[in-house]
Amino acid sequence: MSRSNWKNLKIVQKKFCNSSNIIKIWGRATTITSIFIGKTVFIYNGKIFKKINITREKVGYKYGEFSGTRNYKNVQKKSIKILKK
Repeated sequence: MSRSNWKNLKIVQKKFCNSSNIIKIWGRATTITSIFIGKTVFIYNGKIFKKINITREKVGYKYGEFSGTRNYKNVQKKSIKILKK
């Protein structure tokens, strides 16, 4: 699926913290720019900060696409244990 060209770039300055070489980002709707290539950022997903390495392929996407907010439980492990008994 291709990216939409009609969506504007959103860069929020207030939701950005750069202290002691740790880059923390709270705005998941902000766009990844080429400034961050090769850097490691921490993206807040509502509970914890997830560590993400920014590469050239990630430029143009949103930060929220790389920090999921849902925890999915693996159902297959439970069914295998039941079958073994």
